[in-house]
Amino acid sequence: MRIFTLPVGLAVGLVSLPRAYAWGAAGHEIVATIAQIHLSKPVLSLVCDILHPSLNLATNPEDEAYPPCHLASIASWADKIRMRPEYRYTAPLHYVNAVDDAPPHACPFPGTHGWQGRPTGNILAAIGNVTHVLRDFVRGERGAGDAEEALKFLVHFMGDMHQPLHMSGREKGGNGVRVAWNGRVTNLHSVWDGLLIAQAVRLTPRNYTYPLPGSEGAFVEPHLRGAIYDPYIRRIMHEGLSVGGKFDPESDAWSDCPAPAAALESATDSLGAKGTVAYALSLLGLGDSARMEALLDLDFYGALGLTTRPGTENEWDDESVCPYAWARPIHDAELRPDSPCLPYDVVDFLDMTILDGEESAQKGEGAHAQGGRPRHPELLELDTPAYAGRLARGWVVERLLAMAGVRLAGVLTDIFADMAGDLQA
Repeated sequence: MRIFTLPVGLAVGLVSLPRAYAWGAAGHEIVATIAQIHLSKPVLSLVCDILHPSLNLATNPEDEAYPPCHLASIASWADKIRMRPEYRYTAPLHYVNAVDDAPPHACPFPGTHGWQGRPTGNILAAIGNVTHVLRDFVRGERGAGDAEEALKFLVHFMGDMHQPLHMSGREKGGNGVRVAWNGRVTNLHSVWDGLLIAQAVRLTPRNYTYPLPGSEGAFVEPHLRGAIYDPYIRRIMHEGLSVGGKFDPESDAWSDCPAPAAALESATDSLGAKGTVAYALSLLGLGDSARMEALLDLDFYGALGLTTRPGTENEWDDESVCPYAWARPIHDAELRPDSPCLPYDVVDFLDMTILDGEESAQKGEGAHAQGGRPRHPELLELDTPAYAGRLARGWVVERLLAMAGVRLAGVLTDIFADMAGDLQA
């Protein structure tokens, strides 16, 4: 049974894949593990019960080993099944492409011409849709089979959304940009899918090969499976998400969704000056409540000659799950305040030069063949201090993985906390 209603109108995964599978298997498993670490025992037990119905853990968690299951084991399921005939409809649900998207020179999201493809056939709509399915399950309106499938999709899609190239349509999300990595031919998308993570795993300090001590270890260690990326997760948790860590000041707000008034202001302001919805509304002299009603009126938008509601293109954002609001900064790349449209701020597709002017990262320099000469001098080498090194120094990839895990945990908690509490009572 399809859970998506589309209205009309490392050991595995540390290598790049031939198609656009965000983060590769390792990245998705890292996101899922970080999320699991942040779930309460009752919620995790209920989630495991949905994923593994035969375990019947939710009602008797005290009798079972903890954790009862690992979300990492299903994190890549949505990629594995996407080419099956019955699941081919899910292929476009792993990304979203804006029509006017042209980073690094322009970053509309989605821009005045909306999204490419079906407005409901993208990752933002998919995240909203599967959360609706899970909420219906909590209310008793959906069966366990639907909930299991929706949960597997949600774990995966939350990871997809935090891979910046899945938020951009230029050059097919970077798949069409041939680059070099350590002297080997690849593409920009593959660099972000797995090669950056593989390098980070390889360069994780050796002290993280040992379990974390004390209360932090008790919080983290039970959820690790002996995977090659476990030291990397320990580092993200200890240096990034712990009290006083790199992400401590901001991580509490990662799961927040903007209030309706703030979302309205962002939507209208994002379109600029005259000829926009904001300008049209100002001419009407509408108050805040009337402005909101107008923004939600499709006929009003049609009268303005627009096919979508800018800033609110998908109907899935609400007060607790807001994929559009979360995705927009990832696309606009508020990942480094001094550069727009990361990762396209580094590679200019017109002449393939480094935009920040670092001479050390010119074409072909970096990784060399055994003879000391570039293997592919015609390509831009990205395994350099100017590109990969700068991302590593800024903890850009680690922040995205941590953000995806924390938000996934927040969504699951919002959906299942009451039901899990009732089962424990």
